[in-house]
Amino acid sequence: FQSFQNVGKEKNFVFLSKKIEPSSVLETAPLFDGLKKELASNKLSACTFTESYCWPPLAWGFDVVVISHQGHDPLLYIPPVLTLLQLESDYQALPNMSGVCISLILCPGWKKAQLVFDLLKTYGKGCRCLHPMLIILGQNKDAARQVEIRGCKIVVTTPYNLLRLLEHNTGLLCRLCHLVLDEIEVLVSDTTEQVFTILDCYKKATAQAQGNLPHQIIAVGTQWNKHITLLIKEFMHDPHIVITVIEEAAIFGNVQQVVQPCMNSNRTAELLKILDFTQRNLQKVLVFSDSVAEVEMIHKVLKSNSVVSLKKHKDSKCNAQCVLERWRKMHSSGTQAVLVLTDDCLQSLGITDATCVIHFSFPSPGVFGQRLRSMSDNFCSGIKDSAVDQEHMKAKSVILLTENSSCHAPGILRYLKHAEAEIPEELYDLTARVLESEENEKFSRPLCASLKTFGICRNRTECPDRHQINLAIDMAQNIADEMIETPERVTILPLFIVHATNYLGRIVKKQKDQYTVLAKEINDYFKLPRHRISASSVEKSVFYGLCEGAICHRVQVVEIPAKDEEHVCKVTIKYIDEGRTSQVNSDQLLHLPSKFQNLPPQAVEIVVCRVKPIDNEVEWNPKVTDHINHKIKGKLHHAKVMHTLGKTVWVDPMVGVTNLPTMKMWINEYNIRSEILSTGLGTDNPEHIEEIQKLCRQIPVLDHAESLEYFTKEDTAGLEEASSPQETSIQENPAESTNSSIFLDVFLLDNVVQTKEAEDSTVHQQKGYHPQIKWFQDNVTVTLKVQILRAADSKCEFSREKVAFSAYSEGKLYVADLELYESVIAEKSTCVIKDTEAVILLVKEKKGMWCKLLKNKNVHVSLDFEHWEESEDGRPFTVG
Repeated sequence: FQSFQNVGKEKNFVFLSKKIEPSSVLETAPLFDGLKKELASNKLSACTFTESYCWPPLAWGFDVVVISHQGHDPLLYIPPVLTLLQLESDYQALPNMSGVCISLILCPGWKKAQLVFDLLKTYGKGCRCLHPMLIILGQNKDAARQVEIRGCKIVVTTPYNLLRLLEHNTGLLCRLCHLVLDEIEVLVSDTTEQVFTILDCYKKATAQAQGNLPHQIIAVGTQWNKHITLLIKEFMHDPHIVITVIEEAAIFGNVQQVVQPCMNSNRTAELLKILDFTQRNLQKVLVFSDSVAEVEMIHKVLKSNSVVSLKKHKDSKCNAQCVLERWRKMHSSGTQAVLVLTDDCLQSLGITDATCVIHFSFPSPGVFGQRLRSMSDNFCSGIKDSAVDQEHMKAKSVILLTENSSCHAPGILRYLKHAEAEIPEELYDLTARVLESEENEKFSRPLCASLKTFGICRNRTECPDRHQINLAIDMAQNIADEMIETPERVTILPLFIVHATNYLGRIVKKQKDQYTVLAKEINDYFKLPRHRISASSVEKSVFYGLCEGAICHRVQVVEIPAKDEEHVCKVTIKYIDEGRTSQVNSDQLLHLPSKFQNLPPQAVEIVVCRVKPIDNEVEWNPKVTDHINHKIKGKLHHAKVMHTLGKTVWVDPMVGVTNLPTMKMWINEYNIRSEILSTGLGTDNPEHIEEIQKLCRQIPVLDHAESLEYFTKEDTAGLEEASSPQETSIQENPAESTNSSIFLDVFLLDNVVQTKEAEDSTVHQQKGYHPQIKWFQDNVTVTLKVQILRAADSKCEFSREKVAFSAYSEGKLYVADLELYESVIAEKSTCVIKDTEAVILLVKEKKGMWCKLLKNKNVHVSLDFEHWEESEDGRPFTVG
């Protein structure tokens, strides 16, 4: 059975695989009374068109697939599922077990899962013993073990998290009665393997279940997908299919989509070829155009080529009923029925039994569906083995693609891909040109936040922001060179946490920080009441003072509301030395003397590299952001600058530090990337820096290439100098040495540092220079990379607790005598000399991770972060 119904509005289309009597008002909907009251109290007194058709079969307990423009809304399924859970008689046969659930909702990501969970709490208030549970786990091994499901009727989670649960609780699905797949097209596209693994587990669990338990699978989404066919055939039992999107019904109905490239001047000739082919099968053909003149032209061409046709447009003398009767008589008399018409006539004609639609004018996404609707009687109603099975293609859609079709090409291409139609290269080329043009139109927009944060934007066509360099914006307020004196080690003060890896704050100069001086002067100035002069008028982009308690800020007005009669209004301001924005009353803004405006705005955007959310999530879980916010806000950090662009700084690593002024040193407390990874909700993002480099490579072809060349290289010149073995011997002025603090390498993650050991390690050994060494490890081995150019006469001696390396490089002797913290197997350890380094491989006597490499501190030895993997227990490694 299939049904196409219209309830009075043009867009109210529904395809049904089985007959359903809709419940269009809340009073007659098959929901329990308490839920109806809750829905009404939230101003949901009427069912939507889709809800009126999908709620009845859902509440009856049938398997259901719903495809609708409303398919992202959890209210399509939450009310009927809650109603089912109130029927205690259905669940009397359930085993009384803890650690299992009755209903499970799978969402494509944590953010949607959170929304569903919140809605369950809102509308489940009147439900007995519902106790919904949201489960979002990290990748830490113990996270799944700690989850306890007790007295919970409904669990909300994601495919990745459910699989982690199933590893430690194989009986989780043994009494599952209702499985909901939210945003099904996203689930089966992005997590195909995970979803079908879960479905297999559920299928096995239901086969082994004892008693007459209800089992229901619900799939809700906005688009049909080929994987839904597999879902229906392998895992569902005779489901109700409800589709209220014409285009998606056409895909399910196996409408054949054909794109015919041709020149605009040659469309009529192409049309005649198509009609000649269809004439052999006595088709009912509609030829659509977007203009009256074009309809008249097509009709004349067909007539002159002996093709009998009718025409209909707004200026036609013949009314819709007359045209419709003549068109149907043509087909019943054995003549091919051809009707040429404009889109605005389709509704009045009400045609639904056409077998072929020819898009003479390229369709916009808006009219495309309405044109397909004219063939809805010929949509196939059953699930086919192949989407291109010619036997089951009763309806055909032919699009004439010309050089003038660019306007709507991207939308049609997306649909044709989704429909798995054959797509000519011409459409790809046309779409590429349109997308390039659209990207150029975004040139004045901000640089895409996702591109900066993760190195990739997953949906550039929908993203409103740009994905290319704009010098006028990105370089207009470039970070001053004096702010970054040594890119390999800067001091950063994060003041506002946007999310786990993106912060707003300041770069603090190591010597005399200009802003620290200015901030004191501003605070002293505004302490005097006579200096607190309210701004006489508030203008956009102008700098003002703002006092918040005992602290005064420099702010800039970025937005002023439309003029009104009130003298005081809310204005949006930006704290130019912190980066955050806020709204304040205009009378709070103070006149800021020009002497306080000379120092450029100090706020910068800081991005921590090489880490991203787990499970292909596009946003950080708030748990991670809250943890990082609590950990780093307002605290000094040391970082290595990888790139700068405008006011954005990419850093890797960024380490929290504590200054010990009496001991003249900094202590590294934590690495932010390691902190994120330790939550289990973050994972490695090795492509991040490379993607930022690709972005910044757009700059060298522009005017300011030389000014940014320093920051577009993977290794800065300063870093090369600092790491060069030829520069490691101590050459500083003794006087300067005694007056300056020892600044430990930013790569170290030390908890305890002994001053004397650190000082001793910097003293040049009389017998040679000490090379720079980086190290990393696994459970079995430790690898040391000795940075030395073209080593000659090298020696490497191993003992159980010691490694002694020596070699000449460019006439200088380099020596490293390392006393190891743990024991190694000397006879299995090796040393390989390469052009730019010597690689020493130490085989551990006992397997396991070392907490540090050396017994004594050595500032020439540091962790190799390019190879280092954080330990599972999150313990920091020290260098020695």
